[in-house]
Amino acid sequence: MVEETMTPSSPTAYSAVYQLMSWKRYKEALAETEKLLREDPHDPDPYALYAQICALMGDYQKAQHWVEEALRRDPEHHLGWYVRVSVYYETGNEAAFDEAIREALRIDPYEAHYYYLQANQLNKKGKFSEAKEQIETALELDSENPQYLSILSYTQALLGQDHRSREIEREALRYGAEEPIVLMYLAWAAARRGDYKLQETYMRSAVRLNPDEKQYQDEYLESLRHQYVLYRICLWPNKLFRKMKPWQIFVMWAVCWLLFKPLVLLFICLHLFAHWSTRAIVHVKVFGWRRRRS
Repeated sequence: MVEETMTPSSPTAYSAVYQLMSWKRYKEALAETEKLLREDPHDPDPYALYAQICALMGDYQKAQHWVEEALRRDPEHHLGWYVRVSVYYETGNEAAFDEAIREALRIDPYEAHYYYLQANQLNKKGKFSEAKEQIETALELDSENPQYLSILSYTQALLGQDHRSREIEREALRYGAEEPIVLMYLAWAAARRGDYKLQETYMRSAVRLNPDEKQYQDEYLESLRHQYVLYRICLWPNKLFRKMKPWQIFVMWAVCWLLFKPLVLLFICLHLFAHWSTRAIVHVKVFGWRRRRS
């Protein structure tokens, strides 16, 4: 989810485009950018800007094409590298992301968003202490960014530092209480701390602020499922597995299967029952008996 934008070096010439982007009128922004492309086809700025708009629209293939055009004209173009890194991050191309972000940081080591993206990647890998270092570096460069603060709150919760997580949560809300992505990260932090009611409150607010974003809808439905004790009990092993290495998980399951096979089968059945029953209950609670629109 590409949330941030970079402002070009010539704000007067590009102000109309960025105003349209802030209103999420991306097709009109593309049309305005095409005018800039025709005015000076050798200038890398409009190519990078066109790529950024495509990325915001979720058209990552086109974004990648226009990024290449921008970087062909200026191999160290800041916005071009910003969009390239963002595209690799959003598409899950981890190898390309790692390579691109190293080069991007060489070109622009003061771009805080790169450290934020690295923190997210490290959290996904379970490297929470390293993620904390990266997001703290981002905050050194942009200390009042609520998105970075919310990720730090979540990371502190992952590290078991619940008190510190709550302190940072309050700071994030001070700067970004009306930003859906901030509320989603704070919901994750609350869930990690076991505060499922607060998780639901944050996700309800995020959906209210951006009702069309599917990720917010899905996370809200997930927060409702956490209200059921059986579902939380069945999720407990997942929390344990996050702290273990793959070989440790394999050994534990092998031992349990050999020594406690009936209990393992019972747990699997309970897990499936909890998953589908809570999903059905939440669906009826939110959508009634109608099918959810995709």
